[in-house]
Parts: sequence; structure tokens; C-alpha cells
Amino acid sequence: MSTTEDSPALRPHGEARPGYSLDVRLWKVTKVDRKARPYQLRWVVGGKVNSATFATSALAESRRSELRQAMRRGEAFEIASGQPESEVRAAATAAEAEPSLRWFEFCRKYVAGRWRMSAAKTREGMADALAAVALAMVKRGDDAPDDKYLRLAFRWGIVPANAGEGPPTELKAAYEWLTTQDRPVVDLVDVEVFEDVVYRLSYRLDGTPAAGETHRRRRRALNTALEHAVAAKELPENPLQGARGKRVGSAGMVDRRVLVNAVQGRQLLTAVSYVGSWDRSRGRRLVAFYAVLYYAGLRPAEAVGLRLSDCHLPETGWGTLTLRETRPVSGKQWTDSGERHDRRGLKARESDTDRPVPIPPVLVAILRTHLKRFGTAKEGRVFGNERGGVVGSSTYWRVWEEARAYALPPERIDSPLAGRPYDLRHACITRWLNAGVPIAEVARRVGNSPEVIHRRYHGCIDGHEEAANAKITKALEEEGDSA
Repeated sequence: MSTTEDSPALRPHGEARPGYSLDVRLWKVTKVDRKARPYQLRWVVGGKVNSATFATSALAESRRSELRQAMRRGEAFEIASGQPESEVRAAATAAEAEPSLRWFEFCRKYVAGRWRMSAAKTREGMADALAAVALAMVKRGDDAPDDKYLRLAFRWGIVPANAGEGPPTELKAAYEWLTTQDRPVVDLVDVEVFEDVVYRLSYRLDGTPAAGETHRRRRRALNTALEHAVAAKELPENPLQGARGKRVGSAGMVDRRVLVNAVQGRQLLTAVSYVGSWDRSRGRRLVAFYAVLYYAGLRPAEAVGLRLSDCHLPETGWGTLTLRETRPVSGKQWTDSGERHDRRGLKARESDTDRPVPIPPVLVAILRTHLKRFGTAKEGRVFGNERGGVVGSSTYWRVWEEARAYALPPERIDSPLAGRPYDLRHACITRWLNAGVPIAEVARRVGNSPEVIHRRYHGCIDGHEEAANAKITKALEEEGDSA
């Protein structure tokens, strides 16, 4: 059976006006190798090939039926778009009657619709991704504000609580430009505009590549927004589905250069206690904070939310931390409480589940000493600032930077070694893996899946290369003996 249908044989003889053609060939639906929208429909109008992809075969067959019926009616097809003349006229009429929604207003409505059901970090991630795209979806001019202020104005403007409010003085010019010079959402189908969108996902404002995780997070957020635009009839299809993802930055594997050994880890914890004014209390308050990252593999946000009631700290032997809450930093504009720290359940778990983590005697002793010296903060939290409030990320970052300057030799200060507090968690996980703890148990203790642990830490496990070399050497020796 032929895979095409020749339209001239199905329609009365006639001529089409300029820009249109009666020469239409329609192919059958085929399945292509792609995860999203795997069903493809192709047709040719006046020698120009057109295609469309669909999530299901039923949708693809339905569209094929619509095109086939237009061919049977004798309709001419527009060569540029590949659409039947009736659809082209209907789109033009709709455009005249109701202008296409513009990018900023679309984003404002989209974010408002997802706000109540999203965590603060998710809200901030949406804002970051859509703000990056906004730089490609705004018209340029000699008097256009700097990209930095356009991003800030966008992030301020899409917060639902700011709707109807005047922007801050320093963002007023950027906000007015953003809301008057932004492009219609439908401009995303323009090749040049979309290429700029893809670039904005992958690079920072200074032109340097964004981190790999940043690129992936932005792309996921934009993809969800564009799927909503398709459902809302603002876009004919999601252009991101046809764009191959460009790999930028790291592949998500932990860099071995950030890992500290046992001696360096102890030196860093000691150095933390020397940070601060004359009584060094600023650093001493955080020694145990960094210790739970280094000895128990907690995330910083999990350590911030740790309470005394979550701790079993016997006088001798191993203890247990039962994690129930995380306090990620999101910023006041993204949280429902108006506080900088959101209050969430554990990452990738149901809100009412916990995660018990056995802790070694050395960490038990550090925590007992900390509680004896400083007591608990508000709400029974183990760690707090001088006023009993939540430990801010800026605080534990500044203390860590000062501690590195004390603990590391001058030539290592600018190196990646323990460059972030989070690297203590990486060191802990790597230590457990190298000690022979099964990947599944490591994953359970640190709150990841075994697949993530294997993918991210595979290159940090010692002995694999030596073991592989030994096996190859043995095989070569056996081949030599047989010869």
C-alpha cells in the first residue's frame, strides 16, 4: 500500500492563488525515536515538507484525518505553514479579534496558577528559568535596561503578592520596558527567537556557561511552562520538544578534588572553632553543624531543621538522628510565611515520613558538647544563631570561608578542596562507600536513590582501577600461558 495520498487526484481541477498550492502529499503516521511526542505526521505542500509530532497515535491520526478532509474538499494549502486555507483564515481572524498573550503576562498567570501547590524552592526555580527566557523574549533597543535589572524586575513582577503594586524605584525602568517591549508567546516558534531562548538557558549573564544542574533545572521548568502554553492554545506545539538538549557544565558527578581526607576534615572542624570575635562564639556555634554534614552526610538544610527531639545521643556508643524536616533557603518573596527559610518535609519523600541516620560516637560526643555549651535554639532546634533564630546560609558560608583560610595551606585556599560546606556531605558519602558500605544502605542514610549514588560517586570510589588492572593482567597472563 502506498504511504502517501496525492491530493490532485482527490480534488477538482483548479489553480491556487499565490503562496498556496493544490499539490499536497500526505504520509501515514510513523513512530520516531524520541521520548516525548513520538508519533510523527509528515506531508508535502508545493514541494515543501512539513511535519508535526504528537504524544499519542490517536492525536496524530486525528490531525491526519483533518488534513485529509481538507484535501477532499479541494482546499488549497499555504506553502509557508503547510496548513489548509480555512485554518490560515481562522488563525488570522482570531489574531485580529484577540491579540496573542505576551510573555510577561503569560508567565505571571502561569506562576500564579502553580504558586499554592509549589514549594518555595520550586517557585524560585520557576522564576529563574522564566526570567532567563525573558531576556530573549523582550525587544532590544539603544535605551534598553541592562539584563541584570530586567531579570530582577521579572522576578519581582511575577510574585503574586506584588500584582498591582508599583515596582521598587531601582527596577521601575526595567519593569516598564519588560511589560511594554516583551514579545507575544507565539514568537517562540520563530527560529531566531527560540535559538536565543536556548542560549539563555545555558549561559549566565556574563557569558560563561551555567552549571550543568542549572541548565537542566531551567530546561525542565521551561518545558512545563511551554506545555501549559500549548494546552492554553497560546502555542501550536512545544518547540522545546524538538530541540536537542545541549550538555553544559558537569554531568553531575562529584569532583574528587573537593573531597577532604580524615586529617583535613578534622583540621577544618578545628579551624571553625577559631572563627569569630574575641570569644570565637560565632565559629564554635557551628562546629557541630559542619560535623553532622561530615560524619552523618546531612544536607545543610536538614542540619538547619534538626531538633533535639530528633537526636538520640547516648553517653557511649552509636547514636541516631531521625530527620523529619528540612529548612531550605528560598528568600522571603517565595515562602508563604514571609521567612527566608521554607519549612518542608524531607527531599524526595512524603511529608510525613522520616529518615533515621546512625551516627558514630565521635559525632555523638560533638553534639553532646554543643548542646551542653549552647543549649537549643527556638522551637528546640539544635543549631541557631546568637539570637536563637535559624542559621542563615550566608552565615555558615562566611564561617566556612574563614575556616578554610585557617586550615588549608596558602596554595590550597583557591583550590576546589572543600570549597563549599556541602562538600563535607560528599566526603562523608565517599568515605562510607570506600569502607564497603553497600550502595543501597548509603542511599538510605543520605536520602538519595541507589542510582543517584552510583552515578554521582562512581568516580570517587578507590580501588576500582587497581582491581580492573589486576583482572586484565591476569587475563593477559592466561593468554600467554595458553600460547
